[in-house]
Amino acid sequence: MNIAELHTPYYLVEEPLLRRNLALIREVAERSETEIILAFKAFALWKTFPIFREYVSATTASSPDEARLAYEEFGAKAHTYSPAFTDDSFDDIIRWSSHITFNSLSQYRHFAEKCITNSENTPSMGLRVNPEYSEIETELYNPCAPGSRFGVLASDLPDQLDPGIEGFHIHCHCESSAEAFARTLAHIELKFARWFPQIKWINFGGGHLMTRKDYNVNLLIHTLKDFHQRYPHLHTILEPGSAFAWQTGPLVSSVVDIVENHGIRTAILDVSFTCHMPDCLEMPYHPRR
Repeated sequence: MNIAELHTPYYLVEEPLLRRNLALIREVAERSETEIILAFKAFALWKTFPIFREYVSATTASSPDEARLAYEEFGAKAHTYSPAFTDDSFDDIIRWSSHITFNSLSQYRHFAEKCITNSENTPSMGLRVNPEYSEIETELYNPCAPGSRFGVLASDLPDQLDPGIEGFHIHCHCESSAEAFARTLAHIELKFARWFPQIKWINFGGGHLMTRKDYNVNLLIHTLKDFHQRYPHLHTILEPGSAFAWQTGPLVSSVVDIVENHGIRTAILDVSFTCHMPDCLEMPYHPRR
């Protein structure tokens, strides 16, 4: 089909650019011995999944529908996290998840037995923990800000974790640098290293924008390899979202009207910031022309 004949709006993903990002991400995964998975929160265009499957083997979900998308369209059970799971949908979460991370000890206690006794699938369970440190400058996007609803504080963890807790999930980055991750990791270890012998995996979350031109990929690999040397039994996971689709194509729209008020001319488009570009409202982003 001729692109000029397509009706706007639409997202145009350029396959060579997507494969460029995927190849770099796979290289980081292999060199650092880290599992890197796709976060649906940032990119869930399922028509591209056959391409993704050539480079990564799993995804992360935050709802029953996303977990189902992972299982039915990506072909692998999801690493699932939500600030709060509900009773009416949790059976579906179990069915479509390989890992389930709980945001609080109370959520873990409420649902753990269901996971353990499920006869069809027994997902690995983890806790989201909060290192109380992040270099994210936009407070709205900072999950470690004082009073945050995200994750369990070190001061609230028991000395001995319940045997069902097999991993920690930590998310404190947003399109951040490798240098920021290295500094953050020091705080993570300071807060939580004493529990590392009790767990099997650690998920360092998203926000690692490794496909940005100025990102220090070698430092990220070095930081992860050093962590492996200190804790060789821990399986490490990253779940970047925007890094996969970073600068792989435009959002194409049309001007449907131009209005003028007091000398200010405004183009009316067939897209909206709220629906198609929410980060341009919540973050200090500006669309490229």
